[in-house]
Amino acid sequence: MTAKRAARLGALAHEDPSLHALAERLLALAEAGLPGMYLPGADTFVFTRVAAVTSDGVRRIEARGTSTRYAAITALGARFLPEDRQRALFGGHGVEEYAGLLVERLPGVGNLGDAALIAWLAAETGHPKLADALARMAVLDVPGRPQYTVEAAWVLSALAAARTAADVEERITVARDRLLAARAPGSALFPHATGPGLVPGFRSHVACFADQTYPLQALARLHASGQDPAALAAADACAARICELQGDGGQWWWHYDARTGGVVEGYPVYCVHQHAMAPTALFDLAEAGGTDFGAAVRRGLRWMTDVPEISGPDGTPRESMILEKYGVTWRKVYRGDPAKAVRAVRGLTTKVAPHARLAPLDRVFRPDVIDRECRPYEFGWLLHAWLGGLQR
Repeated sequence: MTAKRAARLGALAHEDPSLHALAERLLALAEAGLPGMYLPGADTFVFTRVAAVTSDGVRRIEARGTSTRYAAITALGARFLPEDRQRALFGGHGVEEYAGLLVERLPGVGNLGDAALIAWLAAETGHPKLADALARMAVLDVPGRPQYTVEAAWVLSALAAARTAADVEERITVARDRLLAARAPGSALFPHATGPGLVPGFRSHVACFADQTYPLQALARLHASGQDPAALAAADACAARICELQGDGGQWWWHYDARTGGVVEGYPVYCVHQHAMAPTALFDLAEAGGTDFGAAVRRGLRWMTDVPEISGPDGTPRESMILEKYGVTWRKVYRGDPAKAVRAVRGLTTKVAPHARLAPLDRVFRPDVIDRECRPYEFGWLLHAWLGGLQR
């Protein structure tokens, strides 16, 4: 066991042995499930694996699509595994070798988020063509153009990881300031985009959970790579607010009002948020010198087995969200409302009445539906969360 693995998992073992066993179970599941998501002929990962039922009533798992983004995230997490176990996930490639494959494909990558993740991976693995990866990211990150917050955060994480190997200080300043300036005055939360034009006006105030975790992680990593107290304070404030809003069952809610810092609509609750995205961001924050939100991480992790939305009177879920048989965790619990009606109505209503809840919607559309699919990035961030660690 590496020192990094011992630190995060060791702390969990000390605080709650049952949750430590759950984390180990999930990590084993990730290593068992990821090879089935890899496409050897194309050296990439599927977009998702979905449960389907055959005509004779047999459930099976179907692979659909491909994703460069998910491939990069998976490699970012899997780099913390011993090399022989890396090769089991990437068709015989180690992560450093696989990073090279992704870097070679960068000329054909047209999405800023994908390019930023590959550049981040290239920096973390010390790839000799890091400069090429950073150059491709720069081409796609047009100066002055608004970007989606998640992708802008990945840009900053990539630059922070690269700063010891490349001259990126001016670009770091631009990327940092862009994230910090995107917030509404007085709000600790981040919006869905860094400027107008990408999100329709009627829902421009609505931001998702990913819009919070990736910026707070990037700002924490920036501070860890070179002292930046303002960036750390912004990350800390964002983390404090989402932890304050965390559900009684440990739920990390999905949609927030970026102006007021309130919840717009809580559902879906995603497994990846519970076991991976919240932990990796909050761990990075604590290790960068910010507040330790370990108690919130543990509450969120426990949701994976104690799922109130699908539990009976005795507290036992009617179905497990963790399925070793198929090498998956089911993706989320949601309302099952047609065309995501509750989110749409609450988004429209809170635009003009920020504190409106429309409580009857909770009774009509109960969040008791399971989305039976699983994507590789869920396991990538899981590995990153529990096996990773910051070097300050």
